[in-house]
Amino acid sequence: MTKKDIAEILISDEDEREQKIHELLKDRRSLNINIELSKRLTAGQKAADKMAEFAGSWKFIIVFMALVLTWGIVNTKWVLERPFDPYPYVFLNLVLACIASIQAPVIMMSQNREAQKDRLRAENEYLINMKSEIILEDLHLKIDNIIQRQRLLEDELENIISLMGALRQEIVLGREKDEENTGREESRIYN
Repeated sequence: MTKKDIAEILISDEDEREQKIHELLKDRRSLNINIELSKRLTAGQKAADKMAEFAGSWKFIIVFMALVLTWGIVNTKWVLERPFDPYPYVFLNLVLACIASIQAPVIMMSQNREAQKDRLRAENEYLINMKSEIILEDLHLKIDNIIQRQRLLEDELENIISLMGALRQEIVLGREKDEENTGREESRIYN
């Protein structure tokens, strides 16, 4: 269901509204955005996510520090014989600059996808909340209707009870009159 469908539920007449609410209930809105988006990722996007995940970890920092220290130790030890990158380590700086220039856009791509996931997650949660709101409103209307009918039934029951009391009283009075009348007639007959 879309926002438009949900908006139509709010304005439609009672029967239409009920039907659309049942359609809405059949439509499952709660989606796992991570799973839905991971089905559509390309190989490059998956690689960018893995690289961003690795670049933002302690494992990367430790491996990177070990690599730089190894570079410095190996190059300094070989300095006396034949250094492939003399002391200011110009080649190392070039390699680090290249890594940074490639790594930054890859991380940005991954962050953009995370932002897209957040937007989709927020939209999904909004639709779920709207669905819950509509269902709750419908339940409130139904409960109010039930309470109103219950009050009418209670009023009718009170009327029936009062009528039964009046009929009972008439019956009792009628029996008393019959007994009085029956007693007089019997005495006349036998006299």
